[in-house]
Amino acid sequence: MSPRRIGILGFENVTSLDIAGPAYVFATACGLASNPAEGPAYEIVLIGVTGTAFRSDSGLMFKPARSLRNAPALDTLIIPGGHGLRDPATNARVAAWVKSRAGRIRRVVSVCTGIYGLAPTGLLDGRRGTTHWHFAADVARRFPRLKVEPDSIYVKDGPFYTAAGVTSGIDLCLALVQEDLGARAALAVARILVVYMKRPGGQEQFSEPLRFQSRSTDRLSEVAAWMAGHLREDLSVEALARRACVCARQFSRRFKQVFGDTPAGFVEVLRLNEARRLLSSDSASVEGVADTVGFASADSFRRAFERRFGITPTGYRGRFSLQGTAS
Repeated sequence: MSPRRIGILGFENVTSLDIAGPAYVFATACGLASNPAEGPAYEIVLIGVTGTAFRSDSGLMFKPARSLRNAPALDTLIIPGGHGLRDPATNARVAAWVKSRAGRIRRVVSVCTGIYGLAPTGLLDGRRGTTHWHFAADVARRFPRLKVEPDSIYVKDGPFYTAAGVTSGIDLCLALVQEDLGARAALAVARILVVYMKRPGGQEQFSEPLRFQSRSTDRLSEVAAWMAGHLREDLSVEALARRACVCARQFSRRFKQVFGDTPAGFVEVLRLNEARRLLSSDSASVEGVADTVGFASADSFRRAFERRFGITPTGYRGRFSLQGTAS
């Protein structure tokens, strides 16, 4: 079987990880072939706006194998982000080329602010998409016909895939490998890269502990990070207040003021998001998952899970588990 050709665009002041991350996912998948006689699953081609070497925004130099002028036929096109793509001349060349080639490409992918090279083509009009949370409002303003989902890690809408910030390009490319080679192959790649197959917290770009820490620089931020790693322990208001070295009433009041949620609500979100990850990647029973994430009983876990996600834990596992999708 011929390898699927993955084209990655490159330009001056590109974000280097938006190139290297996806490239390494596909390269790793190539190294996992169970039958070497079948050949590599992917061929990776770096395509420059011009044929000359270009510098990333971190100072790394890249030398493209092809240019827009002589790019080969592609199975998948990846448009990385970087402030260089928002240069008017570069943006116009990239958008025009993408629009002219998209109809002959099975999948068109943008990573982070790579959406600035895809959205001007009009190909995303009426579709859903995402980008880095810092740029989501600007993208929505510039491209009002694009339905921006600022809290998504990545979004698929037809043949178009858009990923959020930086490392989400790895998340998305793992999903592409799963589409092509099955869940077992994608999970094997994730293990080699030491990343989650499905990120805890599902679709949230800004996980709850990160949101907590970004808004608070005092003792509360340390408590939030501790909570995420100790879900089975006593996370009552009284216990958390002792850890923060304040009284329970003061802790609850400050927590609500800063984060708009009660400590109990925040703890439930942490536990349910971790439960969602375990249900999609683990074979433990629902009762075992409930115990692992700190619920008092399986019944209380089921009620909380269905209330938040609109589906039972068993139903969620059937829909999203690796065991159910592995080839």
